[in-house]
Amino acid sequence: MGNTKSGALSKEILEDLKLNTRYTEEELCAWYATFLKECPTGRITKEQFEGIYASFFPDADPTAYARHVFRSFDTNADGTLDFKEYIVALHLTSSGKTMRKLEWAFALYDVDGNGTISKNEVQEIVRSIFNMIPVEDQKNLPEDEDTPEKRADKIWNFFGKKEDDKIGEGEFIQGVMENKDILRLIQFDEPKKIQEKLKEKKH
Repeated sequence: MGNTKSGALSKEILEDLKLNTRYTEEELCAWYATFLKECPTGRITKEQFEGIYASFFPDADPTAYARHVFRSFDTNADGTLDFKEYIVALHLTSSGKTMRKLEWAFALYDVDGNGTISKNEVQEIVRSIFNMIPVEDQKNLPEDEDTPEKRADKIWNFFGKKEDDKIGEGEFIQGVMENKDILRLIQFDEPKKIQEKLKEKKH
């Protein structure tokens, strides 16, 4: 009922989040207080979500990636996330168990939500990931993956796909689980940075 707007987190949501994330009750309650301060309605908009990502990555442009992450968690497409969706989003993008994380990664890459991934969709997400890597760090990337196009090609080749082929969820998850290289290529892997920022926000 009015739980989302009250100062305390409902026991039901708290238990659910403790079960499905690695966060403690203390952490969740502290984040909820911060969340309500920034989002008094109990819901976070896409713009606010993008703002949070922008504060995590001051040296880069995470807007496009944040937009895709938001889309993948806004399951009812109402343009907002409640606290539970928000915490699950942060948890899965920064840690999360492999299977659930891969199901989320598939949703992230399935930009049009039609149940399959095309090479164009891979390029779109990889490009948004590149925008989050500071220019200086991009110079240190291996030569065969130092542009979004090269990285997308590499992912597509790992799956043995032709240019116009599509990848379904089962094939995507199996391919990534069998090949650590694909896992590294499909994700933006700076969870420590996100978790450090979250800890700072709490204090």
